[in-house]
Amino acid sequence: MRAHVLVVDPDPAVRQLLELNLTRAGHDVRLCADAESALVLLDDAVPDMLLLEWDLPGQSGEALIRRLHAQARTRGIAIIMVSARAGEHDKILALEAGADDYLTKPFNPRELLARMQAVLRRRAPHASVDAVQMAGLHLDPYTQRVVAGASPIALGPVEFRLLNFLMHHPERVHTRSQLLDKVWGRHAVLEERTVDAHVGRLRHALQPSGHQEHIETVRGTGYRFVA
Repeated sequence: MRAHVLVVDPDPAVRQLLELNLTRAGHDVRLCADAESALVLLDDAVPDMLLLEWDLPGQSGEALIRRLHAQARTRGIAIIMVSARAGEHDKILALEAGADDYLTKPFNPRELLARMQAVLRRRAPHASVDAVQMAGLHLDPYTQRVVAGASPIALGPVEFRLLNFLMHHPERVHTRSQLLDKVWGRHAVLEERTVDAHVGRLRHALQPSGHQEHIETVRGTGYRFVA
């Protein structure tokens, strides 16, 4: 599963090691050394995953996680803390802050890649990172932007993932349980009517451009994107 990854670590040797291994594995990688630089890059584009050291200049990695989870635009980023801190208390604090996994240094690059794939599968097992253009809509998972003509469309993170999946599988009918599995993930414990609520929000966001009618209800079955 190819992903856009942002590495935040003050150690140049660690950044170089991660860039080498992640690039070889087919991932797109951006690097920075501190939280403030990371926020600048995140303002430009939202990655699929963040690899983060706890001990950063200025704001700590834990504080950065909490800040990202407080914002709708960055709440959906998968986060693995890769840190020299090996204490159990530190791991618990990072996971409680919102990290998806914790790996201590020194680490085996193959183990890190395996953990990354596991987290990405849990987060959005069927998500696509490729941009798609259809019916006058342009959707780019990397920048988390949807545009109708020249007009941007503001979507929440769940509505964005829902539209991303539907546009990458046009004309196919998906049941509510399938959408829960493919958009929310296998481990999501939600009722099927949750899908209806988010489809409603997605249609409302698409209404100004007239694209709400492309999200079609198939009575007794589920939903599909009509191209």
